[in-house]
Amino acid sequence: MASLGRILISLGALLLVGGGILLFADQLGLPLGRLPGDIAVRGKNVSFYAPIATCLVLSVLLSLISWLVNHFRR
Repeated sequence: MASLGRILISLGALLLVGGGILLFADQLGLPLGRLPGDIAVRGKNVSFYAPIATCLVLSVLLSLISWLVNHFRR
């Protein structure tokens, strides 16, 4: 059970860092959420937002980080 606790604490810390980066993305010059390919439709009473390009960029970055961590762990 101790290893599960460590995993949960690590995931929480990772989420905290990721949230901080997203909060300060505008100040860092990262246009996350406003990339070409992000779909935003605003109607009279309804709005729809699908951050497709942002999700793809974040997926590639997280995959690269995961690969690097696993590669250098061996």
